[in-house]
Amino acid sequence: MNDSIKLTQYSHGAGCGCKIAPKVLDEILKSSFALPDNKNLLVGNHSKDDAAVYDLGNGTALISTTDFFMPIVDDAFDFGRIAAANSISDVYAMGGRPLMAIAILGWPVEKLPVELAQKLIEGGRTICAEAGIPLAGGHSIDSQEPIFGLAVTGIVPIENLKKNNTAQEGDLLFITKPLGVGVLSTAQKRGLLKEEHLPLMIQQMAALNIIGEELGKIKGVTAMTDVTGFGLLGHLIEMTEGSGLSAEIYYDKLPIAAGVKEYIAQRIFPDATTRNWNAYSDKVKFEKGVNVMEAFTLLPDPQTNGGLLFSVKKEEVDVVKKLLLEHKLELFAEPVGEMIAEGEKRVFVK
Repeated sequence: MNDSIKLTQYSHGAGCGCKIAPKVLDEILKSSFALPDNKNLLVGNHSKDDAAVYDLGNGTALISTTDFFMPIVDDAFDFGRIAAANSISDVYAMGGRPLMAIAILGWPVEKLPVELAQKLIEGGRTICAEAGIPLAGGHSIDSQEPIFGLAVTGIVPIENLKKNNTAQEGDLLFITKPLGVGVLSTAQKRGLLKEEHLPLMIQQMAALNIIGEELGKIKGVTAMTDVTGFGLLGHLIEMTEGSGLSAEIYYDKLPIAAGVKEYIAQRIFPDATTRNWNAYSDKVKFEKGVNVMEAFTLLPDPQTNGGLLFSVKKEEVDVVKKLLLEHKLELFAEPVGEMIAEGEKRVFVK
């Protein structure tokens, strides 16, 4: 019986597509309440980064983050794996190493069997074990929709800390996973995903961004973030605005997951894509020759546990390429863009 239950039918959103729209989130976070500065808080509410970072005073810093969402796949075990990997990614995006995690679980106990929740937790434990950390506890509630994620604690030498607002003009941009899982997950929810595309989608979303800790050790990596619910476009705009720069994207160089273009041609994409586009479209300019209709769907596509997006000094590119090859990420060893001087728009798609 449980094999016939499709978790995505019990939620109105999917994965990082559940994120509140960027413009709405900006309104929510507005506040006239001033808190005193904390000299030990290296990264906090003053920037739009992936995690909070606290200076421990001994040359290292504590990383604290949380992430959770509703099902993006139908299988409970895979949902647990994906949600856990996505949560841990924020630590890697800061150049850090995860230490432990605690679970966040919401479960509609009157609608879904509790044994599915148990499988979900097991999926999360599997990914935590892969990352070398314990799933040390958590909190659960009876909710209307299934929800799962982790609160993760990590650590980083302060000299290795990577932020998303420290890119420099002339840096080249790299990304470590293909785009389009929002499109694929929407196709699955509509019952249109081809059988051969499902395992590829799950494998990508459950893959840990463990290379982030190693990228943190490279001085020439100037800024880093992970691509999640706001899509490549949204997270790149956060990087450009924080750094006071603009960026060029080489559209033809972007890695795209198998099958995505055929689903785009069928006008299959998440609702969150449109919300993202409405938030960022006035900050983007397309050069001649770019397939604008396709790019509109791909660039703001919400990614769940997407790849790391990072900027690199040109003289350090060979070091980064070597590391990517060591991690069997040779498909992502070519730059997809460049940070440029601030222009009339934040992103120029070429």
